Amino acid sequence: MPGRKILVIEDDALIRELDRLSLAAAGFVVVLATDGFQGLEMARSENPDLIVLDIMLPKMDGFKVCRILKFDDKYKHIPIIMLTARIQEVDKETGFRTGADAYMTKPFEPEELIKKINQVLADAEKKPGPK
Repeated sequence: MPGRKILVIEDDALIRELDRLSLAAAGFVVVLATDGFQGLEMARSENPDLIVLDIMLPKMDGFKVCRILKFDDKYKHIPIIMLTARIQEVDKETGFRTGADAYMTKPFEPEELIKKINQVLADAEKKPGPK
């Protein structure tokens, strides 16, 4: 779904740049945040079509960012894909409980992420409510 705005909230510079390059090459408009607080502020100001969110972030972890957005009527419609090195089942369960729409683990292939983004965006289109 080229042209859609994706917010990537990732503190690791190499992963953030990999995400930016691969998503831009796939036709997405990419905005970046380097910590949880900045990511939350950018989610509110940029109103992206989807958020790719790391869990282990400085200032505010991804679980908290997700929970704040998903419990706010203005932003709960924004799909969130958690992309993290945390592979424990309890982390995955916590991610979904806080409102994540999908959960992916690192390492990952950029093509996997693009496929997941397209899938989650397509699923979001089918849901009633604001877009």
